[in-house]
Amino acid sequence: MSQAILKETQIKLKKAVDHTLHEFANIHTGKATPAMVENIMVESYGTMMRIKDCAAISTPDARQIVIQPWDKGLTQAISKAILIANLGFNPAVDGQLVRIPLADMSRERRQEFVKVAHRLAEEGRVHVRNARRDSLETLKKAKLPEDEAKRTEKDIQALTDKSIEEVNKNLAAKEKDLLTV
Repeated sequence: MSQAILKETQIKLKKAVDHTLHEFANIHTGKATPAMVENIMVESYGTMMRIKDCAAISTPDARQIVIQPWDKGLTQAISKAILIANLGFNPAVDGQLVRIPLADMSRERRQEFVKVAHRLAEEGRVHVRNARRDSLETLKKAKLPEDEAKRTEKDIQALTDKSIEEVNKNLAAKEKDLLTV
């Protein structure tokens, strides 16, 4: 029983950490990454699709994102969707491609993104602690022998500490990345 609780805790903690890391990936560091635009929704023949589902996204250099739609008729729709998403990008249609040049970030803008990263990290830590709380409640309801319950509780705490440490380590890396000019 305690193994099942630990396994479930691991899954919940991994989801919380992965979600936080995905949120970090969406923070603009001044380096072009496909993650910056891949989830923008584009109208395609009456339905909404993510850009990554209807185009190839590449970064030929650190200052540019290039989107090549699989259907050439979507070029204008993709450009419009990027503008509507209001991410501060100014897409340029270049024949069958959409090019997004990235401007250099000011010191103030970098500091704003560091604050966003800290907020996202704190949300991630809260999710991790909530997963721990849920697991401890499940453990109490399981009515295990006292020594097994204590050992499982320690294991849950160790998993929690490891997850929070991973969030903090990734926050430090993201902060370093944001502040590097």
